[in-house]
Amino acid sequence: MKVALIDNGSLEPAAHDGLRAAAAAIGEAAGARVEAVSWKHSNRIPAGALRGGAAWTLAPWIRRQVSAGEREFVFIPFFISPQGAIGSSLALDLGRLRDETGGFIHSFTDGIAECGALSAIVAGRVREAAAAGGLRRPAVVVVDHGGPAHASADLRDSVASAVRGELGTDIGPLTAASMESPDGPDFEFNRPLLAEALGSPGFDSGDVVVAPLFLLPGRHAGPGGDLEAIAREAQRRSPRLRCHFAGLVGSHPAAIEALAGALSSAIGAGSRT
Repeated sequence: MKVALIDNGSLEPAAHDGLRAAAAAIGEAAGARVEAVSWKHSNRIPAGALRGGAAWTLAPWIRRQVSAGEREFVFIPFFISPQGAIGSSLALDLGRLRDETGGFIHSFTDGIAECGALSAIVAGRVREAAAAGGLRRPAVVVVDHGGPAHASADLRDSVASAVRGELGTDIGPLTAASMESPDGPDFEFNRPLLAEALGSPGFDSGDVVVAPLFLLPGRHAGPGGDLEAIAREAQRRSPRLRCHFAGLVGSHPAAIEALAGALSSAIGAGSRT
């Protein structure tokens, strides 16, 4: 049986380095070897830009393992939510690979949200940002990527509500937002967008903690990413606005602990069948 921590993939070396670090930490905690495999994109990162050589993406990794005789895989989803468009597309890819290679068995462990750890991690990251900046009752924006699936927006809203309940009077107003959205009225559930939220009353001046529902640094989150660019533009429009970024979800110790526990449970269940 092969175990892989799987993310969406990125062209940013820091993202795949983060995936490898998380896979190693989860494996150590669970007592199992966990490989870092991206669904797409990461194989285009120059090998010299990564510690440990070129990145694996799902299709060539599966083909290599099957050709070596492996027929059973356990995947740990490194997504904020494996529901919606990503989950269905990934399932289709795995089905095509299963047909192409003559068949294999695969399963997924629970993810961070399914383990119930996500809202506590985000609340903890907000507390860290407030403490680091010496902030008193900052406003908070919990922001996800945004996309075509209502399930992702529902999760974002649920996390924001739980964070509101957990932080209570330690923070000021809180809202949920998305970084971007497909065009059209069918996708209004993504709104407000982050740019819109940072221009609205209660969030357009003073200290605002932006809490990203993102796992790893890359094109969108982390230093120099799209979220920071949106915040800089909002501060240019509203000079009294001061944006502070909470840390990302994927490197939090509770995320590693939750996924290691999910893997141990999956391996244990498999050994009993």
